[in-house]
Parts: sequence; C-alpha cells; structure tokens
Amino acid sequence: MGFSEDPELQPILFGLFLSMYLVTVLGNLLIILAVSSDSHLHKPMYLFLSNLSFVDICFISTTVPKMIVDILSHNRVISYVGCLTQMSVFLFFVCMDDMLLTVMAYDRFVAICHPLHYTIILNPHQCILLLLVSLFLSLVDSQLHNAIVLQFTCFKGVEIANFFCDPSHLLSLSCSGPLIKTIVSYIVSIIFGFFPILGLFVSYHKIFSSILKMPSSGGRYKAFSTCSSHLSAVCLFYGTGIGVYLGSDVSYSPIKGMVASLMYTVVTPMLNPFIYTLRNRDISSTLKRLYSWRV
Repeated sequence: MGFSEDPELQPILFGLFLSMYLVTVLGNLLIILAVSSDSHLHKPMYLFLSNLSFVDICFISTTVPKMIVDILSHNRVISYVGCLTQMSVFLFFVCMDDMLLTVMAYDRFVAICHPLHYTIILNPHQCILLLLVSLFLSLVDSQLHNAIVLQFTCFKGVEIANFFCDPSHLLSLSCSGPLIKTIVSYIVSIIFGFFPILGLFVSYHKIFSSILKMPSSGGRYKAFSTCSSHLSAVCLFYGTGIGVYLGSDVSYSPIKGMVASLMYTVVTPMLNPFIYTLRNRDISSTLKRLYSWRV
C-alpha cells in the first residue's frame, strides 16, 4: 500500500523519502569515515558504532528505495520471491540493530564500571565474537520467519497493509497453525525483546549506580556524557518500535500502521547520526577536522 492515492502528492512524497534516504546514508557514511580515518577512535565503542551505522544504511535500504521506485512507476506490486527477500533482509538488519545497541550498552557498562579492565575485557577477539554472535542470532531470526511464511502458498493478489513486506503482516497471512505462529512470536519476543531490554536495564542500572557514587560532579558529568548518545539512540529505537505494536493493538488503521512503521524504519536510522555527532565530542571533532582538511 502507498501513503496516498492523490497524484498531486506523489512528487512531494518522492522528494521527502528521497531526501530522508540520502540524509541517512550520508550521515551514517560520515560516521564510518570518521571512525576509520581517526586512529584515536579505534576503540570498541566506535567499532560497534561504525557497525551500527553500516547496519542502519542497509536497514533503510531494504524498504525506502523500493518505495521510491513504486512512487515513480505508480506500481506497488512485488513478487513472491522479492517479498520474502525483503522481509528476510529487513528482519536481519533490524535484529542486528537490536543486538548492537545491547552490545554497546555492555561496552558502556565495562567502560564506566570496570575502567581499569576495559581493554582486557573488550579485547579485539571479544569484540569480534560479540559481532559474530549478533550476526548469527539475526540470521536465525530472519530464517525462522522465512520458514513460517514459506508455508503461505496462496500469495497471488494479496494486499499487504504497509509500504513494505512487514514480517508481522506476512506471519498473520501464513497458512501455519496458530500454535506455530504463537511459538515463533514468543521465541522472537524473548530473544530480541526480553533479553536485550533486560541487558540494557541491568547495564544502565549498574552504570547509574557507579556514576552516582563518583565524588566529583565533573566526573559524573563526564561519565554520563559518554553514554548519553547511546541512551538516546536506545530510547528512539525501542520507543518507536514499541509504539508501532502498541498502536496496532489499540486502534489499528493501515495509514496509522504505515506512519508508525515509517518512524522506526526510516526516521530512527536518519536521526542516529545526528544523535552521535551532536552528543559525542570525539565524533564531532573528527568530522570538523576532516572538513577543515578537505577545505
């Protein structure tokens, strides 16, 4: 489905989504460039941040380019294989986003609560292991959804009430029994909902406890400033994601569902670079040096 059938609104929607997509890609590429070009940023925190930026680029690229092409061509048809591919890739990257935000919370916990052992605990091997585990779990989730949706055989002529192949819509259309759907929903909710949120809560509980115990206000401010950007990104990601599903349960309508989906599939990846550049001095100073060097 599209956001509007009005022909006069199509150029506006095209310009809006194209500009949002370009801003997202450019902003996240700048973070990757800053981290890779500055040796002072070759730390676990910025390794995870650059991976998050790459995942955000891929995340938004699974939905927005297809939507832009649909607006230009006035054709919102997608093939069976194309829909399954989009759903699988979308799930993979949204789960990677989820996992990386949890890993980054653990990184901040170690840095603030165990600063003397930071480089030992989060050594290069441990960082790579955390990334590989995130990659593996994300792949398992996307393939689990695929296995269920593949049982939906009557796919021709189906209308999906969203601007992309939303996994929740496809799961509801699947021919699998309600028990299988419920089991899959619970497994995914526990692995990618309960455990990450629990990890975030425990990490930040320990972080805030350590910060409050610091004797000087300057030390407390410095410690909090190192995790404020990550906390903002977490609130944005989970806030929009939870809002989508709470809103769909309370008073669902296709246009409300699409606007809510737009918030976490497009707006969140677009705002992340602004959050990390405006609230992180190391990133912003590196970008300023890169700009002055180019000029």
